[in-house]
This record gives sequence, structure tokens and C-alpha cells, in this order.
Amino acid sequence: MTKSALIASLPLLLLALTSLAVMVGIAVKRDHRAAAIMSFGGVAISFASLWPAASAVPIQLSSLLVIDRYALVYMGLVLAASAAVVLLSYPYLEARSEHKEEFYLLLILGTLGSMVLAASSHMASVFLSLELLSISLYALIAYPRTEPLPLEAGIKYLVLAASSSAFLLFGFAIMFVTEGTMEFSLRSAASPAGAGTSAYLAGIVLVMTGIGFKLAVVPFHLWTPDVYQGAPLPVTAFVATVSKGGVFAFLLRWLQWRSVTSNQILVILTIIAIASMLAGNLLALRQTNIKRLLAYSSIAHMGYFLVAVIAGGNLGRAAATYYLAGYVVTILGAFGCLLALSHSTSETETFEDIRGLFWRSPVLASVFTGMVLSLAGIPLTAGFLGKFYVFTAGASSATWTLLTILIISSTIGLVYYLHVIVAMFADSDRAQTNDDRTTPGIVSGIALAALTLALFVLGVYPGPLWNTIRAATSL
Repeated sequence: MTKSALIASLPLLLLALTSLAVMVGIAVKRDHRAAAIMSFGGVAISFASLWPAASAVPIQLSSLLVIDRYALVYMGLVLAASAAVVLLSYPYLEARSEHKEEFYLLLILGTLGSMVLAASSHMASVFLSLELLSISLYALIAYPRTEPLPLEAGIKYLVLAASSSAFLLFGFAIMFVTEGTMEFSLRSAASPAGAGTSAYLAGIVLVMTGIGFKLAVVPFHLWTPDVYQGAPLPVTAFVATVSKGGVFAFLLRWLQWRSVTSNQILVILTIIAIASMLAGNLLALRQTNIKRLLAYSSIAHMGYFLVAVIAGGNLGRAAATYYLAGYVVTILGAFGCLLALSHSTSETETFEDIRGLFWRSPVLASVFTGMVLSLAGIPLTAGFLGKFYVFTAGASSATWTLLTILIISSTIGLVYYLHVIVAMFADSDRAQTNDDRTTPGIVSGIALAALTLALFVLGVYPGPLWNTIRAATSL
């Protein structure tokens, strides 16, 4: 390995070494605090290494990985989200009797899988990184082994994820036969005779089926509410952010490599986007469980993301990436508030659990309100600018039908988001009789403060991040 290749791959190498260090530390002595500090420190060091790595890119690491500014942007996003999940997980696990240390090891391995996925340029590396991510999620979702709901959610995710991986692998096999190469970047140069045939299109559809499951878009969304509700809150936050970040990165790069102009593919993506926006928002209207509500909301947000993907071009890719960054900050903050409100014996997840929250904890209720308003796309929040950039990208490519559905579905979404806010500000017997003030711990407070700051910085001062994303997504 050359010096440039070593420097460019530092984020991946350092995170892999962190997983080894945590594993050895667990073998030597079980210590929850030490495992959490090592995990957070390793993620932070890996994040810091993005700057020296940026000086050595772009570079191709064999035929499997390509490290460029695009990959580094998504690696940074995934690492930042992972660091927030580590901070939010510590007080949650500290109050529980489960073995805690392995939880961080699984988080790091899942993060590593997502990062490798963002840099993948070969069918083999895509499949291996997806499996590393998925296998970590199987264990994380079912981590509370003594509770029936997480075990049920873990089994559901295991069965459906294995099925989606089979679709993905079969699609790759068909594409390899028709294209004659397993390297995505060589597709245009190979000019396979089978490209454009029904077999080739079938391979594309199968790959999109596997990707659709990971993104939880309609009609591959049925696992989402059950897994979100059944998984522990930190894992739900991880599934909603880190696990999707790498898939997003691969999808955008893969479509760029395919030079997607096929009407059939665009029609499929358009149908998925419309169905996701409408189904996600309409189904969320009936939810009384906040975790399930956020699950259906995430389905709608994936539809918004696809609007920018369909728009294509440099603007579309940049809009999709910025939207993802705002969504990651917002959803982490929302689940972080629920984590701060949870107890050692139960999680906060229903409207009754947050009823009258403002009168018990004004600061926490205000933070949660900000996150909900961002999900709704209200001005001065990251969600608003993310949706604005998506709308701009869609308008630039004249996807008026998609933009009309986006406006209608966003209006529907305001209804259930307001339900959450009304519950927090409602007067209740519980709020009047409960003298205890609900306050987050120091670790959770630091994470929530950082997420709240990022929420409004991205909402009012997008310039630095937007310029970085525009430069990185000009593939």
C-alpha cells in the first residue's frame, strides 16, 4: 500500500482498529465506561482523520473501493451520527442489567460496514459491507435478550433482511452476466451486449429491491414500524441514521455510474417516491406510538429523498445529501429526547408518556419541539432547508408531479407532527401532580445540545456544508 492509499484509508483503518481495541478490552475486563470512552474516542479520531485523508483523494484502492471527497463526506456524516448514538446509548445502557460492552462493538462494526458501503465500487465490496452492517443490526435490534418485543423485531428483521440480500445478490449476478464486469465504474467502458435487454432490466429491478428494503421505501417498508417499535431506542436511532447513510451513498453513486437515463428506471423510482410520500404520511396519522409514528414518517422522508435522486445531476445529488444530513441531525435529536425521558424499566414511546412534558421539563420539551418542527420542514430548521434544496432540484428538472405530491404529503405530515407538539404542551393531571423535574443526564445533555445547535446552524447558515457537499457530489 502506498503512502497516499494509507492516508486516504485512515478513517476506515482507525475505526477497524477501534473495534479490535474494544473487543480486546472486553476480553481483559468488563467495564462499561471504558468501553463507551474507547468507542467514542475511536469514532472521534476516525472523524478527525477525514481531513488528512482529504489531501490524498481521489484514489482507487484495488478494484473494490474508491476513496474520494464524495465517500469522505458520507463517512463523516456516518461517523458523526455514530458518535451521537454512542453518547445517547451510555446512560440508557447504564440503567440496565444487560451486558453492555458488546453493544458498542456491534455499533462500531455496523458503522464500519456503512462507511465501506459509501466507498464501494465493486459488487463484492457492496455485498460484504451490507452484510457486515446487517449482521450487526440483527444483534443490536434483539440486544435485550430477556424482552419479547426486541426479540420479535430482531427475528423479523433477520428474515426480511436475508430475503432482501438474496434479491440483491441475484440482481448482481444477472448484471454481471449482462455487463461482463463486477466493477460498477467500468460499466460504461465495457459496453456489454446484454445491456438494455429484459434480463439486464430484471437485474436492475432486483438490485433496487434490495436497496429499497434497506431504505424502507414502499412497497418494501412493512418491517419498519415493527422494528422501530421493538428495537431499543438507541438502536432505532442507529437504524434510522447510520444504517441508511451508507445505502444512500451507494445508491447515488451507483445511479451515477449507470448514467441513468432509462425511462423504465425513472418510472419505477417515481412510483416508489410517490407511494412512499403518501403512504408514510397517511399511515402516520393513525399512530399513537411515537416510535411507530417516526417509522412511518421516515418512509415519507425517504420519498422526499428520492425526489432529489430522480432530479439527478450535481444539484440533485447535492440536495439529496444535504437533506440526509438534516434528517440525520433531526431524527437523532428526536430519539435522543425520548431516550432522555426513558426510565430503567420502560421507554418513553406513547403520547401519554410525553403529555404535559413542557410543564415538567421546558428545556427538553423545547428541544423535542424543535426536532419535530424540523421533521415538518418549518423555517429556521435543517429540515426546511433540506426540503427547499430538494424542491429546487426537482424544479430544475421539471418533475412537477413529484413536487405536487411532495407539497400535499408534507401538508398531511403537519397534522401528526402537531399532535406530538400538542401533547407536550397539554395540561394533564400527571404534569400537575408530578413534582419531579425531568432532566437529561450530562452525557445525554451534551449530545442533545450539539444536535440542537446543528439543527439551527444547518437551518440558518447552510453555506459551509452546502459548498462542501456541492464540491464532493460533482462526480
